[in-house]
Amino acid sequence: MSLASKHFYSFGDFTVDTDQNVLLHNGTPLPMTPKVFETLLVLVEHSGRIVKKEELMNRLWPDTFVEEANLTSNIQQLRKSLGDNARHPHYIETVAKRGYRFIAPVAAEQQSGSVNGGDSNGDAKSSRITAFEGTESAATQPKRVKRSETLFRLSRSPWVAFVGITIVLIAAMGAALLRSRFLARPEPPSGRAMLAVLPFKNLTGDATQDYFSDGLTEEMITQLGNLDSRHLGVIARTSVMRYKSNEEPLDRIGRELGVQYVLEGSVRRDSDNVRITAQLIKVADQTHLWSREYDRELSHLLSLQEEISQEVADEIRLTLADKKLTEPASRTSSSPTYEAYDLYLKGQFFWNKRTPQGFRQAVDYFQQAATKDATYARAYAGLANSYALMGGYSGEPQAEFIPKARSAALRALELDENLAEAHTALALIVQNYDWDWETAEKEYRRAIELNPNYATAHHWYAEHLAYLGHFDEALRESERARELDPLSLIIATDNGAILYFSRQYDRAIEKLRAVLEVDPNFTHAHILEYVYVQKGMFADAQADLEKLRRVDDSPWSLAQSAYVFGRSGQQVEARRALEKLEQLNRRHQIDPAPILIAYVGMGNKDEAFAWLEKAYSQHSNALTTLKVDPAFDALRNDPRFKDLLRRVGLAQ
Repeated sequence: MSLASKHFYSFGDFTVDTDQNVLLHNGTPLPMTPKVFETLLVLVEHSGRIVKKEELMNRLWPDTFVEEANLTSNIQQLRKSLGDNARHPHYIETVAKRGYRFIAPVAAEQQSGSVNGGDSNGDAKSSRITAFEGTESAATQPKRVKRSETLFRLSRSPWVAFVGITIVLIAAMGAALLRSRFLARPEPPSGRAMLAVLPFKNLTGDATQDYFSDGLTEEMITQLGNLDSRHLGVIARTSVMRYKSNEEPLDRIGRELGVQYVLEGSVRRDSDNVRITAQLIKVADQTHLWSREYDRELSHLLSLQEEISQEVADEIRLTLADKKLTEPASRTSSSPTYEAYDLYLKGQFFWNKRTPQGFRQAVDYFQQAATKDATYARAYAGLANSYALMGGYSGEPQAEFIPKARSAALRALELDENLAEAHTALALIVQNYDWDWETAEKEYRRAIELNPNYATAHHWYAEHLAYLGHFDEALRESERARELDPLSLIIATDNGAILYFSRQYDRAIEKLRAVLEVDPNFTHAHILEYVYVQKGMFADAQADLEKLRRVDDSPWSLAQSAYVFGRSGQQVEARRALEKLEQLNRRHQIDPAPILIAYVGMGNKDEAFAWLEKAYSQHSNALTTLKVDPAFDALRNDPRFKDLLRRVGLAQ
């Protein structure tokens, strides 16, 4: 037993217990998710000064892709817990375009006491996970008891503490139930082993090197994914990166991802050398099947990754008995210089942020990589994927980006015909911009043939099949993508979109609600409003619209307002949203699709067709859904609509 100091922060009637990770109001614990509590702790620790949004994002989700809306939601939940008001704050002040400032006087306190040996921070973290995610095991029970004792000690009465704990546990069970609904996923094919490469830990002590450890994680996923897909499936990056900043038990990770094996490790590097440790663990009994430590020169990093992936495959092969992992049918021929590869990793890091600024930074790094090594196919594939998505995320006309995307994709394939990422990028380009459905089909199929474990190829191909009206095939392909990337919100959302397109409205509502229960600020899932409208559930559509408008002020949010109000007969409100859209378009040209959707919802067919023609002339990717989107049903019998379907290749 040793002495330790417990740290508290007090302001008003509130106390922040940093040892137990709990906020108390007059001694009563308030239910709060871990990320919301961490947000409060950062603000309180820096009370009186502005904490920039970027600083908060990096602290809460270190170099992991999340939207700024997640931070906004945390602040909103904090204000609700504190009884604060954004317009007249007592605690949290919003500093426009900069960040937030905690403005109440804060008193820091310490309390000495005896604790058992061990890592108190680790205990606090474990008890926080236990309290809010509903897991209980022999290892975590003592920590739960310790936390309960603290809550009773700090409360004014045992009864108040009991009520507080009950609230927390009910919230935990509710969160676990909602999460289990989202995580319900298809079983992998019989006899197929599933593996997750957990994020490699950056042990350099330098956060700017996270791109390197994240890149190593992604590269290991790619290397292992290129092995025999009939007997080995590898979980995609999107799902595994959710475990970067928390220490979940392996059995839970196994359940959530549906895997039997995990590969975990760490990386250190200096200017010339790299040390990588890696271990393969069987989830069922958490036995270490294999463990290695490698010291290499950085110039040998690519060959080292191949060595690690082959040794992992050999160990898994031993457990599969009569199943033999075969070599991939074809390998990529890219073998870049280390300098080009390092720049490529930086590009991937920013591409995965999925923001307009992230894409611009990714383009810069991919271009530098291609300049360093003009034969590096993956650098060109990175450029193609960045440009192909930039228009959709920025709201700018596609014509500015697509020629660059096409040129980069074709150059990548010229250098390496076996690169699945390049085939997938080209498929998206010819589908969304050229409406060349036959070529897109061929390119998606080729990408999947080259790398059946590439979740993005399955995901985008599922959308392609849905646009053509092949809904059963689309749903099967979407399930394959979900098996490989089970925690991906966008894959789950697009699964709901396919159900909407196929008029399975009740199933679509269930799917999209499950996504929003996991992340209420995931704006793509608010296509739920369109489903509600088709069901005549206008009150539900307007309630969901109100939630969307809190976190999204894009043209699409205004379009959805005009559509929902127009379809529900509230023309004044619809016209108000449309006028804002038109003002935006006068200031800076936007994609025609949002204004088109507004007129469709308001029942103005002539204006809708005028904007359909503008969308056609600008090659808007919104026209890919013409054949199947129920929102266009009111236009389908018009000869003008049938002619447009013919021109975009969707008449059959």
